[in-house]
Amino acid sequence: MKLITALFVTLFVTAQGSSPRQVADELLDADRAFSAAAAKTDLVSGLSAMFAPDVIMTAPTGLVEGAQRAADSLKANPANTGARVEWTPARVGVSSDGTHGFTAGFMTLTRPDGAKMPVKYLAYWEKQRAGWRVLAYKRQVAKTVPPTSTSTYLLPARITAAADTASIERHRESLSEAERSFAREAQVIGLGPAFKKYGSPEALNLGGPDAQAFVMGDEAISAIVGDPNAPTTSPVNWGPDKTIIAPSGDFGVTLGYIRRNQPGPDGKPLPPSPFFTIWQRASLTSPWLYIAE
Repeated sequence: MKLITALFVTLFVTAQGSSPRQVADELLDADRAFSAAAAKTDLVSGLSAMFAPDVIMTAPTGLVEGAQRAADSLKANPANTGARVEWTPARVGVSSDGTHGFTAGFMTLTRPDGAKMPVKYLAYWEKQRAGWRVLAYKRQVAKTVPPTSTSTYLLPARITAAADTASIERHRESLSEAERSFAREAQVIGLGPAFKKYGSPEALNLGGPDAQAFVMGDEAISAIVGDPNAPTTSPVNWGPDKTIIAPSGDFGVTLGYIRRNQPGPDGKPLPPSPFFTIWQRASLTSPWLYIAE
């Protein structure tokens, strides 16, 4: 615990001399550097290079934990065999202590025969001793890769201090409870209204495979997830199995599984789907709002 605390202090002191924009630009530079390196090697090596040892990645089998298991999962997908990838971040956000952040962007997967597949990605990062590394990661097939554009920012007002260890655990629980409350309210007011209530106006959703770009804003996200024929009911329920919190207590990510409320046609429960949601709050007394999913 003393070593972890000392590391947080070292990283915070480094970030303290920077503005939120400077910290975000540093994260963007790291993401772009990993992309440049990935373009020169295979997909599995390129993506694995940026993973923290305890990374959690969404996969067809669920949430895969650990860098080696994530690499094995990538290798198991035939679409990745012999492929190369490169990507461009289009959105970035950071915690108020400058040690956690996220990037979202667009990726091109090139197969050995030259065929290209457009992909969208979302990555949750932590600034570690070795530099920025990914703690949570997911990809989503896209319709096309949009033209390269300038990255947009979602930033705190200033770089602030990290909390003490006890406070960090309270902040972690408050974020876990926000995710649980989100799911509970969805059962009462409907999925769409719940996504509107718990979302930021600047929230990002990767969108489905037929969408070229992201779905932006709580209202637009609410519209794509809600069922207009059943506005006050939710077909699914969920909860956090793991919550990662920035030491500043204003930024974090929840990971878990979405489960259908009703069984399939054969009467058996349908397989759950993995999720991770990135959250932010304006202050330690402000409500948590999701900002990327």
